[in-house]
Amino acid sequence: MRIVSLISSATEIVCALGLEDALVGRSHECDHPASVARLPVCTAPKFAVDGSSAEIDRLVRDTLRESTSVYHVDGDRLRELKPDVIITQTQCEVCAVSRRDVERVLSESFPGNPRVVAQEPNTLADVWQDILRIAEALDVAIRGRELVEQLRGRLEALAVTTATLFHPGIACLEWLDPPMAAGNWVPELVASAGGVNLLGETGKHSATLSWDTVRGLDPAVLVAMPCGFDLERTRREMTCLDRRPGWCVMRAVQSGRVYAMDGNQFFNRPGPRLVESAEILAEILHPDVVNFGHRGGGWLEYGVAP
Repeated sequence: MRIVSLISSATEIVCALGLEDALVGRSHECDHPASVARLPVCTAPKFAVDGSSAEIDRLVRDTLRESTSVYHVDGDRLRELKPDVIITQTQCEVCAVSRRDVERVLSESFPGNPRVVAQEPNTLADVWQDILRIAEALDVAIRGRELVEQLRGRLEALAVTTATLFHPGIACLEWLDPPMAAGNWVPELVASAGGVNLLGETGKHSATLSWDTVRGLDPAVLVAMPCGFDLERTRREMTCLDRRPGWCVMRAVQSGRVYAMDGNQFFNRPGPRLVESAEILAEILHPDVVNFGHRGGGWLEYGVAP
């Protein structure tokens, strides 16, 4: 079987199912495990993504006014790879290559008849279902069930650990300029980690909100997990928050409970490492009780040198 994964979370799922050797192509964002870097890249963004949050937001909006996608799929490369299965997603047209992008390429005299499997995650239950569906499509259904059972078990154990602890209010930002509340599965991760989610709704896309809303909530804990940003880039980008009205008097800032997250590797990827994302949240919410060793790799205190 020849598999092309066009979304980083699916690449991680395929590898977790023990099928890395069957991968023959990947997206430009697939980087975990590191060994997948050997694979041919089949996608690219239509604009440079090294700007600030505000610049990227403007480029996305400008691109979508002129096109239906912000990504390019290399049809010639896909034809050369002759995949049996192509994995993509339908959850977000901005975050990753979508099913519509893939089907557009397949409609152009594509050889063979590859099966397209699309992740459709909005909640944790959807993520587990996607793993099962991918495993079934790749003829390893039993491995899929075992993987989901293991991941669920780890989350349930974490929830038991934090159940009797004080649950502080936490604001999770998935974008910084403009501010966006982290939705989808993030509120569920917060609950498992022992916190009270103040922004974003389970199962719903991340919503743009005013800074006055964030400031008005005055969260005990504030975390930044910008979509597609690694830890160091998140820390750099968070300087835009320093200029926001009322930043210095917010409770989280006053108490030193503002954190930068590696959203790209963890929270933004609907795959196996969402469990580690919950562990990261638990570490910052309950540092005297929980320590999985993610500090420095998955998160850092904002304003504190690594």
